[in-house]
Amino acid sequence: MSIQIEGERVEGADSTKAVEAALRWLAKRKDCDVLDSLRYGIEDPSSEAADVLDCMVGKTASMLSATSESRALALWGLLLDEIGKIGSVGGSRRRNVLIAAFRLQPERGSFVKWEATLGRRFGQLRSTSKVFGNPVPVTTTPMDKAWSAALKRLAPCLWQRLEELGQDGESWPAYEELGRVAAVGLEGEASSTVPVAIPSQRAPSEGAQPVFVDFMIVTVMMKRRVASRRMTERHIIAREDGVESYLARALTGWTDELAPIPINAMWGCRVETSAGRHPGDPIMVGLRFPKVLSKGDRHRFISEALEDDLDEKRFWINVDVDHHGIAPGTFGEDGEPKSGLTIRINFEDDVPDACWWYAEQTDYERLIRPPAGDRHLLEIRQGSVQHTFLRPCRPREDYGIAFRWPQQ
Repeated sequence: MSIQIEGERVEGADSTKAVEAALRWLAKRKDCDVLDSLRYGIEDPSSEAADVLDCMVGKTASMLSATSESRALALWGLLLDEIGKIGSVGGSRRRNVLIAAFRLQPERGSFVKWEATLGRRFGQLRSTSKVFGNPVPVTTTPMDKAWSAALKRLAPCLWQRLEELGQDGESWPAYEELGRVAAVGLEGEASSTVPVAIPSQRAPSEGAQPVFVDFMIVTVMMKRRVASRRMTERHIIAREDGVESYLARALTGWTDELAPIPINAMWGCRVETSAGRHPGDPIMVGLRFPKVLSKGDRHRFISEALEDDLDEKRFWINVDVDHHGIAPGTFGEDGEPKSGLTIRINFEDDVPDACWWYAEQTDYERLIRPPAGDRHLLEIRQGSVQHTFLRPCRPREDYGIAFRWPQQ
């Protein structure tokens, strides 16, 4: 394969330049968006898109038996992830030109109606005086320079990751889900033709557990108004070498505090308990794996938490993301969750007046019942309630289901 890049003929062996040329081609398309172009490049090997994008779409062949849609979404998610690592949200010229080039939005909740051509989109950036100087430039020269600099940074990083994914396709699904979330509006409303925001990046805390959770399902049995049994299944991906165990915390909320409850191993792990470092620290419960995980290794394990004290009334079931995050929620053909965080609660005795899901709220905020018709309210069916979080669960945040009990 040979392609044209700024008047220079480049052979396919120069992979970084090939990726840079592919990115330029994607940004200049007027007839379709980036995701559609990636899809065409996969579905029609004889097309111009396939020729130009071969350095990128070819690497998705490691997604064995995946559909063209899944492969295109995975590439789209990878591109968004790499763009999200460049510059700052508001003050980076390189980040701003990438946002304009690929018709993205600076942040969630914002909307810019981008022009059809790359040059006109750069012209729209001229009014962003904070980024490109004051007075406002009369030409797009600063944008063109920032665009070239951004590509010099983006192309090598993207190619390196493509090389890794091309050899081992196990990490593609996480990018596919990232792309799928970006192509979907609020809580499942399709909006693939609407420019999307770069996915929010959130670094884990310094002491975060070095794992990413691809699938997590929490099943809770309530007796009276207490979480008597909480079973959690996790599918994790190690983020570094030497991961031996997972530190489990079963936190169930009530009016004035959070409290841990005893944890047992059920599958793929064994319990190791130790005291906290200082007096008054919570007990450390480690779920040790049968073998030490290396970076990229996957492991599935199940644990159970039991509560014997049936006098403490609970008001929520909470998941604290003390690791590298949880994948977006997706469903299989049978309608069952296949990725992301799902919480299921069965009320054996008392049934709440209302249940609702919450995300990234304080202890006080999650106790406030949403108004009638709010999308956070959940239907209670035969004493059971369930919710799958469609968006990624970010590090250092809390997600869960809260409930309001009937007044005595």
